[in-house]
Amino acid sequence: MKKNHYQKRDPIKDYFPLPNEIFYLNLSYGEIAVYAYLLHCENRKSFQCYPSYKTIGEALNMSRNTVSKYVRALEEKELIITEPTSVLTKKGEKLNGNLLYTILPIEQAKQHYYNQQLKNIDRVIADRKHRKRIEKLNLQSNKEAS
Repeated sequence: MKKNHYQKRDPIKDYFPLPNEIFYLNLSYGEIAVYAYLLHCENRKSFQCYPSYKTIGEALNMSRNTVSKYVRALEEKELIITEPTSVLTKKGEKLNGNLLYTILPIEQAKQHYYNQQLKNIDRVIADRKHRKRIEKLNLQSNKEAS
């Protein structure tokens, strides 16, 4: 009989949930990676974490600037909120700390995405109407010139 060499894993402790909806919100690979890393780090009770850009970048093989770009994009898409923190040194100096990330409910991000899509549709419809009006005016001015 073969012996199983795999370690038994606890599904609660050893894994973290990744919402299926993130694959339908038009996120880039980098945004998904940063979001997944934040979910990995978050406190499951408070939905917060505070890894530095450097820590995230090292884990995902990204530069700090790239991490910063993806964090801003996740904020714009209403998946996370960031808040600055501060740290007191032994000398009593107040320094900037890491950002405090709060993971927002996925429903909020879905609603934001759908609202953005509706705005885009409205903009496309308005642009088409505007183009048709211009074409109509151009046709009329061409007929009058002939």
